[in-house]
Amino acid sequence: MAQGVTGKILRVHLGERRVWVDEPDDLFYRRYLGGAGIVAYYLLKEMKPGVAPLSPDNLLVFGLGPMTGAPVPGGSRNCIGAKSPLSGGMAKSEVGGFFGAELKKAGYDSLVVEGKAASPVYLWIHDGQVEIKDAHNLWGKTVVETQELIEAELGQRFVRTATIGQGGESMAAISCIMTDMRNAAGRGGLGAVMGSKNLKCVAVKARGVPKAADQEKLLSMAKWFNNNYMNIGAAGSFHELGTGNIALMVGGNSIGNLPVRNWGDGSFETVDKITADAVKEQYRVGMEACPACQVRCKKVVELENERFKVDRRGGGPEYETLASFGSFLGIDDLAAVCKANELCSLYSLDVISTGGSIAFAMECFEKEILTPADTGGIDLRFGNADAMLQVIDLIAHRKGIGDILADGSRKAAQRIGRGAEEYAMQVKGVEFGMHEPRLKQGLGLIYSVAMNGADHVVGIHDTAFTQEGAGMAGVRALGNLDPLPANDLSAAKVSMARNVHLKNLFTDSLAMCQFVPWTFNQHVELLQAMTGWDYTTVEAMKLGERVATMGRAFNIREGLTAADDHLPKRFFEPTPRGALKNTPINPEAMEQAIHTFYGMMGWDAETGVPTQEKLAELGISWVGQQMAAK
Repeated sequence: MAQGVTGKILRVHLGERRVWVDEPDDLFYRRYLGGAGIVAYYLLKEMKPGVAPLSPDNLLVFGLGPMTGAPVPGGSRNCIGAKSPLSGGMAKSEVGGFFGAELKKAGYDSLVVEGKAASPVYLWIHDGQVEIKDAHNLWGKTVVETQELIEAELGQRFVRTATIGQGGESMAAISCIMTDMRNAAGRGGLGAVMGSKNLKCVAVKARGVPKAADQEKLLSMAKWFNNNYMNIGAAGSFHELGTGNIALMVGGNSIGNLPVRNWGDGSFETVDKITADAVKEQYRVGMEACPACQVRCKKVVELENERFKVDRRGGGPEYETLASFGSFLGIDDLAAVCKANELCSLYSLDVISTGGSIAFAMECFEKEILTPADTGGIDLRFGNADAMLQVIDLIAHRKGIGDILADGSRKAAQRIGRGAEEYAMQVKGVEFGMHEPRLKQGLGLIYSVAMNGADHVVGIHDTAFTQEGAGMAGVRALGNLDPLPANDLSAAKVSMARNVHLKNLFTDSLAMCQFVPWTFNQHVELLQAMTGWDYTTVEAMKLGERVATMGRAFNIREGLTAADDHLPKRFFEPTPRGALKNTPINPEAMEQAIHTFYGMMGWDAETGVPTQEKLAELGISWVGQQMAAK
């Protein structure tokens, strides 16, 4: 067995209260690696077709990677996945913190949970034991309260946890899973899946240390990075401010990347009030890190005023939060944005989909599709910070208008009717990351075709590849040699977007953080040092292609088709003002790009269905039978 993997995948059936261990061989890990690869494998291989996302038969997979727990910067990620209650397809979301590393130290490469407990429970993994413990006293508690109660009950400090709050308990489809109280596996409704199983928390305490095949090489690379990180990519900026600095937000506003008022506007004049720089000046009390990471990119905020208090245990707002509860809702009240971030952490709500669902509701209110009678008297207009905070609470507890918004903007629009569908900004039911596809049109392509909907993390950020620089150096390692305009949708751009997408899926399977700017070649070197494999960049790209194809096959089996690969029509229109007032996406160009992408992936160019030849090439011919199963 390779180093970097334990050869043990922990299995738990909550309904049967049964625990066992799978012991895959070395080739399994080389074929699927970990993280997103293991998530895709188990969902496609073991779930029956047509399982409802909130059924006991849905699998909840905590996929670690070979690098999870390694003593190198960025080596603490894990991928959590399930069938999504938002899309009905595959949900996958990466998350940092200490939980994944602790689970690896406990001796497992992944955890697969199935079934539904008869009453609330939590898992306690420690000292070679796995216990299913009663959680009646935890149900109804916030994420922070749950952490405190578990540590008190167990008599242990620094227990590492993956937990849901009231949002997950109420099975809000926009809920997430929080690790260590402040890190979110945000996208796709994973918190609802955990809540549907009556599983409040997974708690881990371990003493083991993952071993590397070439420990000296691994540590020398870590030492090099730690000595130089301030001058590598954006790591220095992340160290100082986290994400969302003036350059990103004020600069993004000037070029059209900043999302404003549900993607319906093109400029936010007071953006300087909600940047990471403003957070540092007013409310930040520290910066924290994942294990072994010198970058320390995680903001910690604390404040108390006449309106509310924000506890530091909720972390602090990163770019997606600053945008989704700031400019996206027309709000420049930074204290309220910090409070919104805390509430989402406490309740286990995805900040992106929560902000997107509230933005949808605000536009519907302003267009009089929703009325004060629908909102319980809340004046749900853009710019109303108090209304935003009220609605977050209602979503978490499924009360009033929050019950409708808890299932995301697509399902909310279907319930509301009266033309509301036009204002639901989502792909496959999943709200957009806070990056503008009219500017970054290759990202718009990946938003359209990605297995897990409009996820910015698996896509290309085109503005990094328009001229010579660090961005181009990165994609040249993937075979794309020429800079291209951000709004280009040529076959050359499709190739670049595809290659970056596959590289990102490799990174998500390796379980490395994309904010720690190791190069693609260095990721492969780290994997070689960890496992002892003679791994290559070619194999890494094939791994990304394998994961993308398995995710595609899962979605097709569950009823998604090429018709689901489309952006809302708003993006085919210009913004009314700002940098993109003359730059809509050309619908014919995007349609052609989508079919070109299918062809480049070895999928049917019209339907996007993976061909048997491609499955055979990737060593996953078994997927064809799964894809055809009904």
